[in-house]
Amino acid sequence: MTVYHNPSCGSSRRALALLAEREVEVDVVAYLRTPPDRGTLERLVAGLVDPVTDLVRRDARFRELGLGDADVETAAQVVDLLVREPALLQRPLVVHDDRVLIGRPVERIEAFLNGG
Repeated sequence: MTVYHNPSCGSSRRALALLAEREVEVDVVAYLRTPPDRGTLERLVAGLVDPVTDLVRRDARFRELGLGDADVETAAQVVDLLVREPALLQRPLVVHDDRVLIGRPVERIEAFLNGG
C-alpha cells in the first residue's frame, strides 16, 4: 500500500496512524518533496474510486490561480493542473493495487481496507 502524504495535514497524519494501528505496511510518498510526474498522476487518476474532480483541493491556492470547477472537470485537466501545482493534490491518497482512494475522512480508509 502507498500513501501520498503531507506531514502538515491532520487528515494525512490520522491516515498513517490508522494504517500503523492496523499493522498495514505502507510506502509513504511525501508528494510535496517528490511531486508525482505526469505518468504517475495518470495512473492515480485511472485507479481513482472517487470522481476525478475531487482529486483537486479547492483551497486558497486554487482561488489565487483563478480556477473554478470548470477547470478540473476532466482527467486531462486534473493531471495538467497537478503537474503544475502539486500542492493542490488532495491528501491523503491511499493506493492499493490499482485502486486509489482519497482518504478523507479517515473512516473511508477503514472501508477501503475491508474491500469496500
